[in-house]
Amino acid sequence: MLAIVDYQMGNLRSVQKGFERVGADAVITGDPSEIAAADKVVLPGVGAFEDAIGELHRRDLVNPIKDVITQGKPFLGICLGLQLLFDVSYEGGEFEGLGIVPGKVVRFDVASQYKVPHMGWNQAEIIRQAPILDGIEDKTYFYFVHSYYVAPDDDSVTAIKSNYDGDFCAMIWRDNLFATQFHPEKSQEHGLAVLRNFASL
Repeated sequence: MLAIVDYQMGNLRSVQKGFERVGADAVITGDPSEIAAADKVVLPGVGAFEDAIGELHRRDLVNPIKDVITQGKPFLGICLGLQLLFDVSYEGGEFEGLGIVPGKVVRFDVASQYKVPHMGWNQAEIIRQAPILDGIEDKTYFYFVHSYYVAPDDDSVTAIKSNYDGDFCAMIWRDNLFATQFHPEKSQEHGLAVLRNFASL
């Protein structure tokens, strides 16, 4: 079973529809036991970091998420689902994350001609050819909507960089753990290829 974590944050149905379009059966669930038992887990998310981490704790989803990753099951974070994996976010204050990937979540500090949030299509510079990028060419465009980005302590986890008045980490990969700042479910055929690759792991 491929489980999409439901913690009342984000576009769960669009992620599920993305997997359905590539022939993968994905279940939306907020049940900790179902998530723990899943073969693959997706953590999507749109909204504020503080609210999201609070919901994960309130719904007893933190330990199942950590256990799935520790057990080596394929795990995909999307947008806020990437940011939640890190130690700390500075969105609207200072908030502790899941602490799975060392690093922080910081706001774009860009020149005045650049709008924040960063919204739209942007090129991906592939740094490391992760399995979920199979068939994806360097400089492919993906769709982004975010005001904050992740800054890993160890840059070797970065799989994709993008540029918005400076380079930023657009995807991480560590063993069975994958997470994108862009939205695969909104990135047309290339994004669907990412979802297909993940579902086939």
